Formats: sequence, C-alpha cells, structure tokens
Amino acid sequence: MSYTRIDNRTLDQIRNTKITANISPYAEGSALIEVGGTKVICTATVEERVPPFLRNKGTGWVTAEYAMLPRATNTRTQRETLRPSGRTQEIQRLIGRSLRAVVDTKLLGERQIFIDCDVIQADGGTRCASITGAYVALALACRKLMKKGALKHSPIISEVAAVSVGIIENTSILDLCYAEDSNAEVDMNIVCTGAGKFIEIQGTAEREPFTREQMNEMLALAETGINQLFAIQRNALNV
Repeated sequence: MSYTRIDNRTLDQIRNTKITANISPYAEGSALIEVGGTKVICTATVEERVPPFLRNKGTGWVTAEYAMLPRATNTRTQRETLRPSGRTQEIQRLIGRSLRAVVDTKLLGERQIFIDCDVIQADGGTRCASITGAYVALALACRKLMKKGALKHSPIISEVAAVSVGIIENTSILDLCYAEDSNAEVDMNIVCTGAGKFIEIQGTAEREPFTREQMNEMLALAETGINQLFAIQRNALNV
C-alpha cells in the first residue's frame, strides 16, 4: 500500500507555488514566494562597495541573510537579536553559496548585492523557498543595474532553484510540508542550476538509512520539481 500524502498531492507534485515580483518599492529587487503555507519575502540591495577581502580586486560579491518572524510558526520563536543561531547561519550561508554559484562576480564589478530572506509564515521548506525566491530578487536587481547603465552585461550565468525531497513509509516524495518533514525517515534539500548541475545536496537519514536506489529516486523527483520552479521563476520575471 502506497503512502497517502497529508494534502492529497501525488508523490511527485510540488505544493502550489507563486512568486510575486517587485513587492518592495525601495529594494533594487524583491519577490514574495509562496510555497503552500510557506511564505518568504526576498529583497536585494545593491551596495557600491565590497567586503574588505575583495577591495581593489575588480570583482563583486553576493551574500545573504535569513530570518524568521517570531510568529511565522505555530508557537512564538524568540527573535535572534544578539546573534543568529547555528541553524540560521547555516541557512544564510547556503543561500549565499547558491546564488554565487550562478553569478559571474567579475561582471558585477566592485559592488555587493545583499539578499535578505525573511520568513513570514513557515510550513516546511523555508530554505528552499528562500533560494528560489532570492534568485528572482537578484535577477531583478541586476536588471535594474543594466537599465541604469551600471552594468553592460548581466552577471547571472544560470538560474538556481531548490526543493526538498524525502522518504516517508519507505516512499520517496517531493516538496515536504512541515507535517511531512517532521515525520520523514529521510530529509533532503537539493539546489540546482538551470543547466541541471547540483550546487548542494543536503541529505540526512533521520530514522532509517537509505539506499542508492532511493537516493536516485529522490534526485529524479527533485529534478522534476526544480524544473517546475524554473518555469514559475521565468513567469515572475516575464522571460
């Protein structure tokens, strides 16, 4: 008997996903991404400076911060005012790495694009939603720089998106909501470029170890989901 999902989706079906571009009038690029019950505001800020380690090297930088509002979850999460938690630091590094993997920083010039991902509602997959939405915000910021004449060519060399996969009741499933994620035997996050290359594979057996065959099943599911996310990104960017 096959596993029946909580929301009656098929095993290879992503949640209802919507990206709304230009939701902030002040940021150089912005997007609201909604993945089922998960909602993340992503903004891109262009700074005409780079970190000290890159000064006078003719190259730019892309970095990210991630935060979750106190009542983004069922119970209040304490605001991280003094220092980001280990989980938060790990997620924002992942977002930054994922975006830099698809940016030619030499074409960006000596400027930094700062991406802020703020989770306003969490129902699983917040890091994946953040990466997928952040790409749209980044692309819009670069588009604005080109329109102003600050850039001759777009520094973006590929798309990037991310999705979760996992195993419940020995069944591989795509795009886990929180209830599924909490009960998963295996939890995995996959980040890919538009060329189908992997940027990151984060996989953990929470309960039962998984086989190579199961890993291949999950990777195939992730590819299916990420290709759908690329189409949603393109629609948000009107490309």
